Amino acid sequence: MFSASHRLHSELLSEEANREVYGRCNNPHGHGHNYALEVTVSGQVDANGMVCNLVDLDEFVTAQVLDRFDHLNLNQTPEFSGEVPTTENLCVRIYEILKRGFRQAHLEKVRLEETMMNSFEYAGDGYALK
Repeated sequence: MFSASHRLHSELLSEEANREVYGRCNNPHGHGHNYALEVTVSGQVDANGMVCNLVDLDEFVTAQVLDRFDHLNLNQTPEFSGEVPTTENLCVRIYEILKRGFRQAHLEKVRLEETMMNSFEYAGDGYALK
C-alpha cells in the first residue's frame, strides 16, 4: 500500500472542459488515495518450490514503486510530466517500472485499487476496470 495525491487536470483542455471531464477530481487542491497494489508474476517453479523469491519481489516493489510514489503529489513526479495522473495511467507506469527491472519472473499484471469501489488492472495489452 501507498498513499499519494493527484489532481486530474489536462493542460490540453480548458478549465471548463477539465471540470466536465474530471468532475470533483479536478479540485485545484487535489485529493488523495490509499492505493493497494497487487503484482502478479508467473514462471517455472524452481528447486526451492518458488516461481521467484518473494522477498526479492517485495524489496524491488518497495524500492522502485512504493518509495517512488508514497506521500507524493503525482502531478509533480517525472512520470507524470505532461500526462494526467489517473489511476489507469499510474497502473501502466507501475507495470512498466516492474517490467523493465524485475527479471526473476514473468510479470503478468498489475492491479491497483484506488477505492473500495474501483480498481484497475493492466497486463501490457490493455486495461480492465473493476
